[in-house]
Amino acid sequence: MRHFVILAAVSLALGGVSFAHGADAPDPAAAPAGVYKTDAGHRYITFSYLHLGFSHPSLRWRDWDATLNWNPAAPEKSTVEAVIDVNSIDTGVDALDKHLKSDDFFNTEKYPTMTFKSTGIEKTGEDTGIMTGDLTVHGVTKPVTLNVTFNNGGKNPFGSGYKLGFDATGSLKRSDFGVDRFVPNVGDEIDFVISAEFKSEEADKK
Repeated sequence: MRHFVILAAVSLALGGVSFAHGADAPDPAAAPAGVYKTDAGHRYITFSYLHLGFSHPSLRWRDWDATLNWNPAAPEKSTVEAVIDVNSIDTGVDALDKHLKSDDFFNTEKYPTMTFKSTGIEKTGEDTGIMTGDLTVHGVTKPVTLNVTFNNGGKNPFGSGYKLGFDATGSLKRSDFGVDRFVPNVGDEIDFVISAEFKSEEADKK
């Protein structure tokens, strides 16, 4: 459902916020400018909704990628683009996975991917920001908003290059994207959480 965004996801990397987590926190200007890609082993999108008033299932997208074009001098000018493989939805229940991929919901045969492109970033605190962007789901494009928190930045301790880490949260209505089967019995409101590490393999070589 709307957790789609997340693409976002990722997009979250665009918090463009100040790197202030104590005296030893890295400076934004110290993060090399350039293109950063999500670390496939450390990027997550989860989302939930109200089911028949009884529970809030927790679902995730297993396969998605995002690209961050980082501008350390002016983080608000950074950009993010992300793509989610809709067929990678994981509910923990095989039958539900199959149903969500059907015409009743995402229709993955016709719409196999979701995309997100950031359109703006506003700094709201020392390590927080608001990112806006265009999310395309089920052939429909709508603006979405992400509340972003910068977690850390530094040399990759287990490899080459530099890493940036962000979290983001948001919500949206699945009906806005034409994925409105069983509303209102199955909740229209979707809450999502994104957590991702972005890495630049070439950053420490420049």
